[in-house]
Amino acid sequence: MEVKKAPKVDLENKSTTFILLGLVIALGVILLAFEWTSKETSVSDLGTVQAQAVEEEIVPITRQDEVKPPPPPPPPAVVEVLNIVDNNVKIDDELKIDDSEANDQTVIDVAPVLMDTKKEEEAEEAQVFFIVEEMPEFPGGEIALRKFIANAIKYPVIAQENGIQGKVYVTFVVDKDGGISDAKIARGVDPSIDKEALRVVSTLPKWKPGKQRGKPVRVSYTVPISFVLQ
Repeated sequence: MEVKKAPKVDLENKSTTFILLGLVIALGVILLAFEWTSKETSVSDLGTVQAQAVEEEIVPITRQDEVKPPPPPPPPAVVEVLNIVDNNVKIDDELKIDDSEANDQTVIDVAPVLMDTKKEEEAEEAQVFFIVEEMPEFPGGEIALRKFIANAIKYPVIAQENGIQGKVYVTFVVDKDGGISDAKIARGVDPSIDKEALRVVSTLPKWKPGKQRGKPVRVSYTVPISFVLQ
């Protein structure tokens, strides 16, 4: 025999209604949670801050006691010794004072002072001037000097391959006869270029020598030589 429930007692027919009612209630709770706002409370009085005096701690200043050096020892006592000599003692050597005043009969022997002229001439020849009344001059002037150097230069191959270029300053001495001597590099660029600059200076012809007080003298001269790759 099958058991049957009365329609009023059977709750399975109303399950859909209960589910929908539960969803509506849940949705309402969620919306209420999002819309819920809390009011900010303002504080009218933050209280008072009482200033409290802080006692400053005074640190005493201490100084290290100065150590004085010991006093120097007293100087040794000087003992005076008096030798009592009898008044009857005769003195053989008497002090003689010669008269140093000259008169008309006084003969003064003056030895002649010999000057070493050879050493003076050697010193004058070795002296090198930097500025004189008439400076040395290349035959034809400064332009002729530049043309001579430009034609005499042979650019070193090593410097060309490495792209080395620059300006070399060569210092030399123009002698009394116009010749060139004591050539050296004052400021160089590269050993190969410096060597070529010295070679060119050594081939310079004779100059017009410099003069001081009308006499030819040795004068120091500096020539810049430019090495430029084209």
